[in-house]
This record gives sequence, C-alpha cells and structure tokens, in this order.
Amino acid sequence: MRNLLDQLSEMTIVVADTGDLSEIRKFTPRDATTNPSLILAAAQILSYQTLIDEALLNSRKKMGSVSSNQDIVSEALDKICVLFGIEILKLIPGRVSTEVDARLSYDTEATIEKARKIISLYKEAGIDSHRVLIKIASTWQGIKAAEVLEQEGIHCNLTLLFGFAQAIACAEAGVTLISPFVGRILDWYKANNGRTSYPGPEDPGVISVTRIFNYYKSFHYKTEVMGASFRNIDEIVELAGCDLLTISPSLLNELRTTEGILTRKLDPIAPKCTEQKVHLDQAKFDQLMAEDKMAHQKLEEGILSFSKAIDTLETQLANRLSILNE
Repeated sequence: MRNLLDQLSEMTIVVADTGDLSEIRKFTPRDATTNPSLILAAAQILSYQTLIDEALLNSRKKMGSVSSNQDIVSEALDKICVLFGIEILKLIPGRVSTEVDARLSYDTEATIEKARKIISLYKEAGIDSHRVLIKIASTWQGIKAAEVLEQEGIHCNLTLLFGFAQAIACAEAGVTLISPFVGRILDWYKANNGRTSYPGPEDPGVISVTRIFNYYKSFHYKTEVMGASFRNIDEIVELAGCDLLTISPSLLNELRTTEGILTRKLDPIAPKCTEQKVHLDQAKFDQLMAEDKMAHQKLEEGILSFSKAIDTLETQLANRLSILNE
C-alpha cells in the first residue's frame, strides 16, 4: 500500500507552506510559499540569524548613516523576505511566493510599487522573475494591482481568498494563481454554526474550493487554484486533483505516514459546474462581499493578522539592529 503523499503528488502539485528551510529540504516540494507569520516564525530560528543580520547590515549601508533605524528596518524587511525566498529557491525546482506588505492591501499603487521592488531585488540576485509569485491580499484594490502586474509579466498569487466573488474577480484580472483558505473557512463555520467538526465532503472550505475549481475549468480560465490553510488531511484528500495544494510540514508528514488509496476528486477535464459565467465590476464585487459575511470577516481578520506579524517582525529587527549598531 502506498502513502497518500506520493499518490497526491501524481495528481496535484504539492507546495510546502513554510519558511523553514530544513522542512523544505525534508519534503522536496516543487514550489514553496511563505507569509509574514511564517517568516516571523522562521526568524526565531537561530540558524537563520545570519540571513537577518546580512539584510540589516546591507540595508544600513544602502540607506546611509543619516537614515533612521525605522527606515533601515523597513528596507531590510523586503530584503529578508527575498533572502528567504532565494534560499528556498536553491532547494526547489519551481516557484516561491513572496508577500507584499499586508498593510498595503487597500492601496493599489503602493502594492504595485512594492511588488516591482520585490521583483527587482530577486533580479539583482540573478533570479528569473518567472520563479517568483508576488502574494497579494484579495481585496478589490489588490486584485486590480495584480492585473497591472500580470500585464508587466510579474506573476501573482492572490491570497486571503475566502469568497466566490474574490475568485471571479481574480480570474477576470488574469492572475496566475489564487490561494483559497480552506481551514480558515472551516474555522468560521465551526465558530458560527456551533459545530465542532465537519466530515471531509461537507467541509465548507472544501466545498468552496471545489466550486471555484469547477467554475474556472468550465470557463477555461488560466488562473490556477491552490488550496491553502488546511486543518486536517481529510480536507486535502477531498481536494485531490486540485491544481496545487500548499500544505504545512506537519500535514505533509501525516500524509507521508498514512497509507491508503487516494481517489482524484477534482478533474480539470470533466469539471462539474452548473454555474452561469459572471462579470464583476467594483460595485458588484463590494455588494457580493458585503453579503458574504464569512468572506468579509475572514479577509479583514487575515489582513489584520498578517499586518500584526509584520509589526512584530519590524520590532524584532529594530532590536537586532540596535545590537549590531553597538
């Protein structure tokens, strides 16, 4: 009997959802994705302190002696995210996702400029832009930023996606990839419906991603679907066949140590879709998001959570910079 991870890898691109290089070495995924929370966690690991110090010292040199610590830290933060990305790319054959500052989620122009800067840092390091996905929150402003970036050849991963309206807008904008958050959708329904669990096929997050996948394939959108934020392997099993799935090391290990027969649940050749094709402008998008209480709340919550992680990371970087300045 074969393990579930090997079987899943034959029908879905498996992505490691971590900034921990040791875990990426262990599971050898094709792609990897990070977010501010994952970078923050990785930054606590002593062996990565060299990367952080390198970014701080280079930023201090670049900014000059007249720059404030705050400006140096801000510059270093972009560099750190890229340095982690570069190290990850040494271990995988595919792409790494690097996230735009979540605090810019409602500013289209600032998001575009930050994305261009991230790509320029990768290019300075000799990394082809096709190996990088710029992660942007799936606000209307973020989706519009991604539309511009895609036209410039900068590929985007639209994250914090919870609602069908977000998925439609992303497809219409021509983004490369979306990351619907399966587990966070489940969290919301458990908290608001008084249930402690849902069987895999009834999991609201699974149902959401299945609907999006079938809609995309039925209307031949090129945007890839990457299920994310899983709470258990049952959710993963129910989405076998999805374009990509980004999975935490703990669940990757559980899949690797679990044997059984894995059946394809999502089929791009024969999608099960009864929906009509929809076009969204901003007014319709805002209306549908306002009507979808779960998507609205989880998007706001996710942006706040990622923003706090960045704030915390900046505080730690400032403390480290003070030590280096002594």
